[in-house]
Amino acid sequence: QVQLVESGGGLVQPGGSLRLSCVASTSIFSFYAMAWYRQAPGKQRELVSFITPGRNTNYADSVKGRFTISRDNAKNTVYLQMNSLKPEDTAVYYCNTQSETFYWGQGTQVTVSS
Repeated sequence: QVQLVESGGGLVQPGGSLRLSCVASTSIFSFYAMAWYRQAPGKQRELVSFITPGRNTNYADSVKGRFTISRDNAKNTVYLQMNSLKPEDTAVYYCNTQSETFYWGQGTQVTVSS
């Protein structure tokens, strides 16, 4: 069973930055399109960004130009660099494949507040 472990969240002021990391316990990590999702209180989980095995990327309109997804296949890790954070970015952030293949991890809380 593949485990996904997210980290890097925290409390940050509006306009600040955070870098999230997600390590996947699979030897075939490089074959998957990996994605970041988020779930705000009272809302459904939404797709934030994904990166293909060929490193093509896609972003939700709400984060385009502020967030950058990347991956390190040697470390089985996907990252999300989040800049110019806004209060509406507050959510629990999760990683998974683009197809939501694996069981969800515990996520990492991001709170943007002054």
